[in-house]
Amino acid sequence: MQLKVSTGMRGFDETIDSLRLGDNVVWQVDDIESYQGIITPFVNKALEDNRKVVYVRFGQHKKLVEDNERIIVYEVDAKKGFESFATEIHRLIEKESYKTFYIFDSLTELLTNWYSDLMIGNFFKVCCPYLYELDTVAYFAINRNVHTYSTIASIRETTQVLLDLYEVEGQRYIHPLKVWQRYSPTMFFPHLIEGDHVKSITASSEATSLFANVKLVEERMDYWDVVFTKAKDALNESKEKQENIKQLLMSLLIGEKSRMYDLCNQYFTLEDILRIASREVGTGFIGGKSVGMLLARKILRSEKEGKFHQYMEAHDSFYIGSDIFYTFIVQNGWWKLRVKQKTKEGYYQYAKELKEKILTGKFPTNIKEQFVQVLEYFGQSPIIIRSSSLLEDNFGNAFAGKYDSVFCVNQGTPEERYEQLENAIRTVYASTMHPDALEYRMNRGLFEKDEQMAILIQRVSGDHYADNFFPHIAGVGNSSNLYVWDKNVDMDAGMIRLVFGLGTRAVDRTVDDYAKIVTLDQPTRKPLMHMDDQKKFSQHGVDVLSIKENRLTSVKLDEAISNVWDVERNLFASIDTETSFRLKELGYQNMPTPYILDFKNLLKHSAFPRVIKEMLAEISRVYDYPVDVEFTANFRSKDDFQINVVQCRPLQTKGLGKSVEIPVVSPDEPCFIQTNGNFMGGNIRLPIDYVIYVDMDHYLSLNEQDKYSVARIIGKLTRELKEKNIFLVGPGRWGTSTPSLGVPVHFAEIQHVDAICEISSQAKGFMPELSYGSHFFQDIVESDIFYAALFEGEENVRFEPDYILKQANMLDNWISNAGTWKQTIHICAPNQMELLSDIVSQKLLCK
Repeated sequence: MQLKVSTGMRGFDETIDSLRLGDNVVWQVDDIESYQGIITPFVNKALEDNRKVVYVRFGQHKKLVEDNERIIVYEVDAKKGFESFATEIHRLIEKESYKTFYIFDSLTELLTNWYSDLMIGNFFKVCCPYLYELDTVAYFAINRNVHTYSTIASIRETTQVLLDLYEVEGQRYIHPLKVWQRYSPTMFFPHLIEGDHVKSITASSEATSLFANVKLVEERMDYWDVVFTKAKDALNESKEKQENIKQLLMSLLIGEKSRMYDLCNQYFTLEDILRIASREVGTGFIGGKSVGMLLARKILRSEKEGKFHQYMEAHDSFYIGSDIFYTFIVQNGWWKLRVKQKTKEGYYQYAKELKEKILTGKFPTNIKEQFVQVLEYFGQSPIIIRSSSLLEDNFGNAFAGKYDSVFCVNQGTPEERYEQLENAIRTVYASTMHPDALEYRMNRGLFEKDEQMAILIQRVSGDHYADNFFPHIAGVGNSSNLYVWDKNVDMDAGMIRLVFGLGTRAVDRTVDDYAKIVTLDQPTRKPLMHMDDQKKFSQHGVDVLSIKENRLTSVKLDEAISNVWDVERNLFASIDTETSFRLKELGYQNMPTPYILDFKNLLKHSAFPRVIKEMLAEISRVYDYPVDVEFTANFRSKDDFQINVVQCRPLQTKGLGKSVEIPVVSPDEPCFIQTNGNFMGGNIRLPIDYVIYVDMDHYLSLNEQDKYSVARIIGKLTRELKEKNIFLVGPGRWGTSTPSLGVPVHFAEIQHVDAICEISSQAKGFMPELSYGSHFFQDIVESDIFYAALFEGEENVRFEPDYILKQANMLDNWISNAGTWKQTIHICAPNQMELLSDIVSQKLLCK
């Protein structure tokens, strides 16, 4: 039998047959003074019985427990948010261990920081079972007629003891509503408390008189909804009041003060914020991806001359609030596992288990109903469920490609379509436990930060073409061109990676298929490749949503473009006359017309390149930083089109994604490489484990067969060292098919390196066209390998091979006949070498 515990009120102990170890006791009160009145006897009795007493302080109300050296006090900051608060409480309970007695501040105080009844219910649901498990006794309070029925129901369901406390005409009454595993004939009557004496109010006349003076519990909206409903009234108030309310609502929807917050504050009005809130499912933040998309669109619509209005496709997105992510974890009973996973020791250990559980979890009924309403709104239009975590798409942390996005083709019965939606949401939630995402957060010191997952639900841009759905074009635009391949390219004009169909091929690497790289200063500029390569290194497959198969799939270009009915196809592609004649010669009939996807007319004769260039420039101007924008576009004619900005973030590439301070190196201070411009890969601070250097003079003196042998040795070295940070430096074009122009490695042989540098020298008469713009260069871009071109002898260029040549050549560690090649290939492990670059200042240094 469980040990009985006193409330400190002897008569009331007799009424409810005392408390038990493990009891969570929740008091519904009218004011904090009433709660304090019943805490005092409980604490005094606990101290008298030599119990360990802990007071958990987080509220703004007056202290409930007088200072006493025998009472342990924890002050916990609720402003940090649900996860930090709940985790800190969990850990203090773990520390204080078994049979501790607790006093908690009023749970209603959490509304001051969280503005969400839902999350108060969630907190109690994760805290209460752990207290029960450790045989504690804990007192909580909630204010009457403040919380929703569902919050009270959640607390009632979870707690062991629920009591109403009334103060009527100077007298105190306690009305037990739930006393777990105890019963007496008078237990659930109200009771008048007079010191140690308790009188049960059993007579109908007395009970009627009492309850006539008691305010009945009323149904309330979630406090979140109350705040946003009241905010609508402020639209008719003074500008000052509107601004104050806007700041509050932004802190609830967008997050804490940051550079992105400041930009939103500059552009969003109170009306904008209320419009966003009206399309939120649940409560909490809408996440970085949603914020970035909304901000970019508002910047473009706010442009003073209104020159983008006619070109902007409207959006009708929904946002699943970040609180739903926590609710999903709490309601499925995984919070304890989540807390274990958030520790340094359990970070990787428990991730797989948590991911597997997330993929099979259930959503609460009230949330499911809201999902149904969203689905009913979209009908059978294809939608995409996109991750929108708190840290995503922000300055310094892009999380690009780390979390999942899932297309819902949205075909079938309502039940089938709903199942697709739920599975997609679970998939996005589970992607928070992907190894790449875990590693990304760990490497940036973010593993302990709240990384709540909100979700952006967008209507897919495009139209039906036969059995498929896709936009005419899609792509990624950078306001600063990191893919410069000759000195005449204006970096500040920006560039785009353009594809036909869904934009997945613009952001994800597709084997043997290529997006179109367009320099926006001169859109028709040709990359450095032979005309014969034009078809080979273009897009051959098109990603589409198959209405018939109800899935994302790929079709051949000729099939996709032959079904485009609403615009001239030659806007995007030219007929492949050579292949067409060849097919006729071979006797093929009824074949789709073969095309080469060159976008020639689009880039030369339409307004599209100008408009997208100006859009990128305008967003970048406001951000005061280069930006990376995902877009789609649909055409009625070459100058009648609409662009849909589906994502926008500060431009991130390899590395930290924030400005890197390049140290000043004096002329007499040694370094390996120093240059201005002519690199691709963004801001990096990359520690170098190994440098592999191919000497220009010795390489050029080799016969052709030996040059191929050098390429094979390089491949062997990079495979052996693939877990290390490798910097590959050599003459001319890496990957050329002509050994006299550079080292003829295959891309597969160097795909594991972290950075490559190509060197040309006018003084030595070796000035081949470097890899910028070639198909090999595209492989480098796709694989996130940092790239630099070094023009030896030019102003502001330092190249000092002796910096590494003075270190021992380690080639014979991996190559049996190394002596033959040591003059040509030098590999060393330099001590504390770093490669640093900054895209804004366009400086690069390796020393």
